[in-house]
Amino acid sequence: MKIEMKNRIALVTGASRGIGRAITEELLEAGAAKVYTAVRTLSSVSDLTEKYGNRVVPIEFDLNRKETVSNAAKTATDVNLVVSNAGVIHVAGPVADDAIDGLKYQMERNVYPLIRLAQAFGPILKANGGGAFVQMNSLASIKNFLPFTTYSASKAASYSVTQGLREEWAEQGTQVISVIAGPIKTEMADSAGMGEGAPPPGLVAKGILEALQTGAFNVFPDQMAQEVGEAYRSYAQNVLNLT
Repeated sequence: MKIEMKNRIALVTGASRGIGRAITEELLEAGAAKVYTAVRTLSSVSDLTEKYGNRVVPIEFDLNRKETVSNAAKTATDVNLVVSNAGVIHVAGPVADDAIDGLKYQMERNVYPLIRLAQAFGPILKANGGGAFVQMNSLASIKNFLPFTTYSASKAASYSVTQGLREEWAEQGTQVISVIAGPIKTEMADSAGMGEGAPPPGLVAKGILEALQTGAFNVFPDQMAQEVGEAYRSYAQNVLNLT
C-alpha cells in the first residue's frame, strides 16, 4: 500500500543515478509534492524534470564543496524530508599503503557532509513540523568487510552520527531513518566489484517508504541485510535502544 505523500517535500542527495534516483522516482510516484534533486550537474536530472515538471527542482550539491549544503538550505526551506544518500567508496584494507589517505577521503565525503546536512536542515525540518531525515548507511556500518576496511570505518562513523541525530531530534519530532543495506546494483557497487547479482536500488526506496509509515529507525532493505538484521535485532533493541 502506498504511503500518503501529497504534502511531502523532499531533498535527495545524489539523485542523478543509482539509489538516489530510485528514491526520487519512488517518492514522486507515491505522490510527493516536490523533490529537490541535489546533484553535482543539474542537467543530469533533465529527464526527471521533463517527466515530472515543476515537481522536480534540481539543486547543486557536491560532497567536496560544503558551501553547496548551505546554499541548498537557503533554497529548500520548505522541505519536510531529507535523504542523505550521496557517498563514495575507496577499496583499502587496514594496512594498505593508502589506508590513511583512503579513510580521510571517505570521512570527508561519507561523514562530514552528513553532519553539514544535519546542521543546515535540522532547523528547517523543525520549523516545518519535524519531518524525517534518512541516512544511507550500509552493512559495512556494523561489520567490517575486507578489503573495504576504510569504507567500513567511514560508514560506521556515519551510522554512529545517525544514532546521535535520532536522540538529538527526538524532542523536535524529526523521524530519523538509517538504511542498512547490503550490496545494491549501482555504478558504485560495480566499480568496487560488488555489483554482480546484487538487487536493484528500488528495494531501498521501498524500504524507506515503509519506514516512514511504521516509524522504524533501521531499514534492512535487501535479503542479505535482512538476514544480518535478524541477528542484529536483539543487540539493537537491548543495547542501542533502537527499533
